[in-house]
Amino acid sequence: MFFFTKKKEVLGVDIGSSSIKVVQLKESKGDFQMLNVGICPLPAEAIVDNTLMDSSAISAVIVNLVSSLGIKVKDVACSISGNSVIIRKIVLPTMGQEDLEDQISWEAEQYIPFDINDVNMDFQILSSDSNDPSKMNVLLVASKKDIINDYVAVFSEAGLQLSVVDVDSFAVQNAFEMNYDFKAGDIIALLNIGASVMNINVIKDGVTLFTRDVQMGGNLYTEEIQKQLGLSGPEAESGKLLVHESDNVAIKDVIERVNDVLTLEIRRSLDFYNSTASEERISRVYVSGGCSKVYNLLPAISKKTGLVVEGLNPFNKLKYNEKEFDPEYLQEIAPLMAVPVGLALRRVGDK
Repeated sequence: MFFFTKKKEVLGVDIGSSSIKVVQLKESKGDFQMLNVGICPLPAEAIVDNTLMDSSAISAVIVNLVSSLGIKVKDVACSISGNSVIIRKIVLPTMGQEDLEDQISWEAEQYIPFDINDVNMDFQILSSDSNDPSKMNVLLVASKKDIINDYVAVFSEAGLQLSVVDVDSFAVQNAFEMNYDFKAGDIIALLNIGASVMNINVIKDGVTLFTRDVQMGGNLYTEEIQKQLGLSGPEAESGKLLVHESDNVAIKDVIERVNDVLTLEIRRSLDFYNSTASEERISRVYVSGGCSKVYNLLPAISKKTGLVVEGLNPFNKLKYNEKEFDPEYLQEIAPLMAVPVGLALRRVGDK
């Protein structure tokens, strides 16, 4: 989705609801080498409903993570999702990039439920409209300024400069396109399922056809295990993560029921895309995010949607020194790292 000239590298930092993930990459002759990767959990309630509730605690985790890895880069790319961001695909009269930059604020007002002066906006011209050649499809992205300011303040407190703000689903798309070969015209669904938000992004040839964020994720399993089996939060979380290795039928039953809820929501979203799209149908699904490791979830998605489903490995084509990075550890954390890898591919000055 993004193409680079020689620009300043950034540190990819994914501030999730349960942990912070960082990735540092170096570009060399068209390849990318991993210099650093790390994960650190956040205190409970530091982030609630995509809102940074405890900025000092979040900054402290970032400082500890960056210093423990010996990272010297000061420019950061981070991303937002869920109710923090508004993404709309809109149809406008065909015009050039400069003309659209002049007019986008006026055009966007009818699509954004906030005062236009209170939001940061960006856009990308996608394609000509198939129904009317005199019009074009534009992807509009907006977030309230106070949300972005919260992130700027967190990184500033950590001694870092927020240089690029992306969207989770687009960061995952970057990671996918760098790591996988696909045929021109293939329509791919990218699912990123974190602790509290699921990002859905349907793409074709680097262009987003449909995107949606759903407020559900891995926490749903933990909460349901607590509720149904009377376990504490830590016990339920541990049971969820270790169920692959156990014969705990009760936990497996709860997980299967939540799988049904999650996969039904996924199928509804993909069916909605299929019913409204003039494009061909989705051919394959790639899943990332911590929730993608949940017992039997990927087969359940495949069964519910009738599509080929596989986990997205954001380290698939990255170069790294096996003396510095344990391949087994990278395989273990790979599902969690699509967003920070996608962010680390960005550069200072990118749109």
